[in-house]
Amino acid sequence: MEALKIEGLSKNFGGLQVLKEVSLSVEAGEYVAIIGPNGAGKTTLLNVITGELSATTGRIYIFGQEITTTPTHRRAHIGLARSFQITRLLPSLGVLDNILLSLHGMRPSRFQMFRPITAYNETLAQAQRLLELIDLWEKRDELVQTMSYGEQRKMEIAISLAAEPKLLLLDEPSAGLAVGEIPAFTNMIKSLAKGTAVFFSAHDMDVVFDLAHRVVVLYYGQIIAQGTPKEIQANPTVKEIYLGSEEGTADAGVS
Repeated sequence: MEALKIEGLSKNFGGLQVLKEVSLSVEAGEYVAIIGPNGAGKTTLLNVITGELSATTGRIYIFGQEITTTPTHRRAHIGLARSFQITRLLPSLGVLDNILLSLHGMRPSRFQMFRPITAYNETLAQAQRLLELIDLWEKRDELVQTMSYGEQRKMEIAISLAAEPKLLLLDEPSAGLAVGEIPAFTNMIKSLAKGTAVFFSAHDMDVVFDLAHRVVVLYYGQIIAQGTPKEIQANPTVKEIYLGSEEGTADAGVS
């Protein structure tokens, strides 16, 4: 079953067309990467899918339900979640508080403002499970602003999964991480998102080829290629346009 389906999606900013008739799909449980040079339209595409930007033309479906004009908060409640390239945590609050607020915001009890958090045992238990999965339960009382950037990135992924989404969008999930942190980070994404379709943008080819079942290449707002990681590595157009010259592809680990 298709977790995400996009048909003929275009996005214009005045006279500038950033996305041009983009059509693609992501199957349930599939990991699909979207790659392309800066300015290709990757973040714009994610913003249109989540509803932060409206589509100029085209249609978007999640598990068969059209969401093209659905408000952002409603998309979240039907199974869509997203993390951003820049973390959007609440730095002056504690680690546990950030997770609890995210969990609480997806429940009907969010309208009951004057009850102690101890009244929500199920929410506390779920928060503990998420923090244990990302190895941060022991740091639950620390302020987010004292955490390392890698830990904050892990928290943002966990918050994205707090609503148990059916479709998870990630914008440059490894951005800002040290090279040594990336393998553990990608393994964490694999383990947290089991059963969830993942659609992510990335520049790091190691992350792309480690996570993705399929890769979509965007260039000046248009899809120029898509296929398995091996097919994309071997595609001469992708090598020339995105991955660079023969010398550049060798540096990128592309043969």
